[in-house]
Amino acid sequence: MIDLDERWMREALREAELAFTEGETPVGAVIVHEGRVIGRGHNQIERLQDPTAHAEIVAITAAASALGSWRLLDTVLYVTVEPCVMCAGAAVLARIPRVVFGIRDPKFGGVASLFKIGQDERLNHTFEITEGVLAEEARALMQSFFRERREKEDGEQD
Repeated sequence: MIDLDERWMREALREAELAFTEGETPVGAVIVHEGRVIGRGHNQIERLQDPTAHAEIVAITAAASALGSWRLLDTVLYVTVEPCVMCAGAAVLARIPRVVFGIRDPKFGGVASLFKIGQDERLNHTFEITEGVLAEEARALMQSFFRERREKEDGEQD
């Protein structure tokens, strides 16, 4: 499972790199069904001026379209950063059985850090969680993004 998780997380990292090049917070996601990617996305919040345009939401929408169903049964969501509450809720609503992520998000994390949406038995669906897959790569990308952002902001203040 680890080798497959790393393979698909590399796809999610490619999406995160696209977000980075577009000036978006570098989060990427892919949804895998029967050994192939059926949905992919990266943050597009700034470009679309849409607070819901998170990588996971974009990927879930694409996957639902690919399957012709909102029920994403037998799929796995791979995302470079822990899903927020909104995205964790969307994974529950889409019936995604497993979520794999790279690094925790201590400010907005909805599946491990702040909340455990995917494990809440009060909901009609829960999902399995695997964390830490290619965490160093995901962390390095985020750190690089925010370092560049701070440098730009410092340069504008001079």
